[in-house]
Amino acid sequence: MRILLVEDNAELASRIARRIQRAGYAVDRADTIETARSTLDGGPYAVTLLDRRLPDGDGLSLISLVREKQPGGRILMLTALDAVDDRIEGLDAGADDYLTKPFNLDEMMARIRASLRRPGGERTPAVEIGALSFDLDTRAVTIAGKPARLLRRELALLEALARRAGRVVLRDALISSIYGLDEEVEEHTLTTLASRLRARLHELGADVDIHSARGLGYMIVEAKPKGPS
Repeated sequence: MRILLVEDNAELASRIARRIQRAGYAVDRADTIETARSTLDGGPYAVTLLDRRLPDGDGLSLISLVREKQPGGRILMLTALDAVDDRIEGLDAGADDYLTKPFNLDEMMARIRASLRRPGGERTPAVEIGALSFDLDTRAVTIAGKPARLLRRELALLEALARRAGRVVLRDALISSIYGLDEEVEEHTLTTLASRLRARLHELGADVDIHSARGLGYMIVEAKPKGPS
């Protein structure tokens, strides 16, 4: 799952990006409206974090383009414009939420998680494969009912596979979900990550297999019972 951050304050943008990445999401950055316009073509983005005061205009002008390019994506405004009229203007323009600066990064992450839930508070059913359960709302992983801890990249790969369980997810789609546009991804990087996740899930007794479709991508399925030896 990828997030687009449109923020021209380099120090703040770095802090926000690091916090998002620690939560296991890929994040792409843009510091102007013009850069954001071209970056939106490289989606999909589940959430766009959008500053208002950008060097080349008001971030509100991007909302209609975000809606066009990223249908179903959520928009969270991050801005120092904290007057009631400013908040109303942002929400009426199509933003889903409005967070005023300065803000707490943990609250920001909570708002991102909330924005990803279905409208009306309806929860997305967890993905159940073998002994593994993946909560698509909270990204919590349990195996045989017990919480399981995975590394950030492992969690991102598992999420991308779990959302399409039983189907092959193409390599390019996986890379797009896990890594930001500014990250160098070598040919073997995804292969190594998939092998590591496969071994970790086996170690935890998840009773799942991660199959490689040669030259295409990967698929997660329930492990087949082993026959008598």
